[in-house]
Amino acid sequence: MVKDMTAGSPAKLIVRFALPLMLGNLFQQFYSMVDAVIVGRYLGKNPLAAVGSTSSLNFLIIGFCLGLCAGFAIPVAQRFGAKETDELRRFVGNIVWLAVGFSVLLVALTVALCRPMLLAMSTPPDIIDDAYRYIVIIFAGIPATFFYNILASLLRALGDSKTPVFFLVLAAVLNIGLDLLLVVVLPLGVSGAAIATVASQFIAGAACFVFIGKRFELLHIKREDLRPRPAYLGRLAGMGIPMGLQTSITAIGSILLQSSVNALGSVAVAAVTAGSKISMLFTTAYEAMGVAMSTYGGQNIGAGKIRRLGPGLRSAIVMGIIYGIAAFIVVLLFGRPLASMFVETAEAQIIDYAYRYLLITGAFYWMVPFVNILRFLLQGIGYSKVAVFAGVCEMAARSLAGLVAVPLFGFTAACLAGPFAWLMASAFLIPASVWVLGNIKRSCMEGNGQPLPE
Repeated sequence: MVKDMTAGSPAKLIVRFALPLMLGNLFQQFYSMVDAVIVGRYLGKNPLAAVGSTSSLNFLIIGFCLGLCAGFAIPVAQRFGAKETDELRRFVGNIVWLAVGFSVLLVALTVALCRPMLLAMSTPPDIIDDAYRYIVIIFAGIPATFFYNILASLLRALGDSKTPVFFLVLAAVLNIGLDLLLVVVLPLGVSGAAIATVASQFIAGAACFVFIGKRFELLHIKREDLRPRPAYLGRLAGMGIPMGLQTSITAIGSILLQSSVNALGSVAVAAVTAGSKISMLFTTAYEAMGVAMSTYGGQNIGAGKIRRLGPGLRSAIVMGIIYGIAAFIVVLLFGRPLASMFVETAEAQIIDYAYRYLLITGAFYWMVPFVNILRFLLQGIGYSKVAVFAGVCEMAARSLAGLVAVPLFGFTAACLAGPFAWLMASAFLIPASVWVLGNIKRSCMEGNGQPLPE
């Protein structure tokens, strides 16, 4: 089940690794979109706007959790590349302690601060109660988020990108069924949609846990492996926290942007909700490419095969640009029918706004590979602190759009916020990546052995 990415064609390895991830991410975004469709169709535009108004807050916290999980897996990928099995298991054992600790801390903080954060974001009075009901359940379910994503990240670190996808598809199907049951049949309103999301995530995690127990002896840890070791905990935290903060830093700009969109009214919020859900369905492929590059980079840096980094990076960037152009063509042709899935056809203004959002954002999809692929590669080879600054660039761009552009120019400025953030992040990441890869090559040429990331 494991996949060694230190030998063979870089392009083929990346494609084979990324395709299952793309499928899994598509299903993940699909059932997230189904949440919104069911809420919009059965509960109305205000509940749809309520769920959408929490998206940036959700991104801030859950994105931090996902970044932590991905970062914790990097030392495991490196030890796998170096064929150091005992070290690998000790890292896994110490990941358990960090996952439990962060889960407890984040649940306590986020549940207590939900309503103050929504108020600070200028959430419209007609949707704030539904927004609170939805997001407080999502945050209470953070342990389920850690449960699945830690295990999925460990499997990917060993080169298995297919198994997590299988269980994610299972979770997606279950989530849709639970949505219909808890929102339409019972009905529990937006709370039902949140419960469905948390429950399906937990079941996906449980399925991964059972599978690892039966099939992945490499990840079977003993009591000795569970002993907390400061050096291991520090290494894991040094990888995980910057990756988590990178997402959260980006999300701060999204929160400021969301606050400005909230001030435009519930129609604009509903339109951005629909448009962003559809857009994420297309850009999720870049997340898969990024994770593939993180594992590819981690395994090859662990094995000391530095020369393989450049060819792998070039292949991924070219594939990403071609995909971005194709995705925009699809958005251009089918964006309006996709937007009309979220609300009744009578809500013509919401559909028009959502389509405008898709057209403007989709025209710049070709820029996203420079953000995701470069950032994940830097993280995978151990330069996570450098990659964090890309998140700062995105935060600055979205903050500027939210604080200045949207109040001055309205909805169109909100549509341009994403492309502006991608441009700012790319302007930093491209020269930073050239410097990092050059620095690694120089270290090897000087005979220093395997370079140590700064």
